[in-house]
Amino acid sequence: MSLEVKIMDHMKEAMKAKDTVALEALRAIKSAIILAKTEAGAADGLSESDEIKMLQRLVKMRKDSYEIFTAQNRSDLAEPELAQIAVIEQFLPTQLTEAEVEVIVAKIIAETDATGIAAMGKVMGLASAQIGGQAEGKVISGIVKKLLV
Repeated sequence: MSLEVKIMDHMKEAMKAKDTVALEALRAIKSAIILAKTEAGAADGLSESDEIKMLQRLVKMRKDSYEIFTAQNRSDLAEPELAQIAVIEQFLPTQLTEAEVEVIVAKIIAETDATGIAAMGKVMGLASAQIGGQAEGKVISGIVKKLLV
């Protein structure tokens, strides 16, 4: 079942349950899907990796908003952001822990004999391809830096 169909099904359920926070998050996902489909040069549909990247971008936007609202002592605006993150994360693959990411990155470094911070780009590319949406780029980057220095 495609992401778009899953979103539509969840939207119907959220409407019936009158869950406004979930509905808002689902509408944001649907909007992002439509936008991606109508972009110039877009293919007929979104690949699974494109869908994951789009969902990760939506989660990151909400995390950034949450941090801003929290810094401004606006818990009334911060709490819905957390709730929307939870709704969006339902559609993402299970996230790896930092320890699991560290094992994968250490294996990549050993296989490529990478040393020093100059090899970070090569290791990041391989790690991002292998982990593919199961961890945030920021987490992967931090672990690569830690292991290469």
